Amino acid sequence: MAKQEQTNNPHNVCTWKPVSECKNCTIVGRLKCRCGSGDLLHFIGLFLSFLFPALIGIVLSGYSWSLLGWAGLAVIFFGFWEIRILCSHCPFYAEKGRVLHCIANYGCPKFWKYHPEPINNSEKIQLVIGFILICGYPFPFLILGRQFILSLLTAWGLILFFWTSQKYTCSKCVNFSCLLNRVPREVVDEYLKHNPAIRKAWEENGWQIGVVTS
Repeated sequence: MAKQEQTNNPHNVCTWKPVSECKNCTIVGRLKCRCGSGDLLHFIGLFLSFLFPALIGIVLSGYSWSLLGWAGLAVIFFGFWEIRILCSHCPFYAEKGRVLHCIANYGCPKFWKYHPEPINNSEKIQLVIGFILICGYPFPFLILGRQFILSLLTAWGLILFFWTSQKYTCSKCVNFSCLLNRVPREVVDEYLKHNPAIRKAWEENGWQIGVVTS
């Protein structure tokens, strides 16, 4: 069993170790460092609050053909682009295998190698661009189609998605270098102490354990 666990966890990341090893962890409950179905369903449900009114509005506006472009963009972004610039830096990505198991992009293919270091500025800029393209895509069609109520519902769903994610997911997410991450620095430090390979990569990129920033 130990050999199998090591095979599936080549970077020795604590997220992929047996749960029994968490009993003495000082940050238990402060991070979503395990892939739970409840967290995944919560994330998907929030995103649907944005997606459903957008889909309905686009269809009613007469621009159904534009859904093909949105679907293609979503496949490119969530299946390839975001996976490289964001997900490949996440401890969930460290698991050996060709499919990602996490609390947001579960089931996406892993074409890229794992990057334990923080995301860089170029990747942050790309992430913002990707979010704008994905989230902003339906609004021109909704407005052109005069679906103003559904535009408001779509905007509200988007606000609800980001606000709730910030409060309940991003505040405990182990992908610490994401622009949306809100995990306290002292919790990040403790997680890095439990994961020497990640800590080494972060310190090589300027992170200092125990340093308080304003």
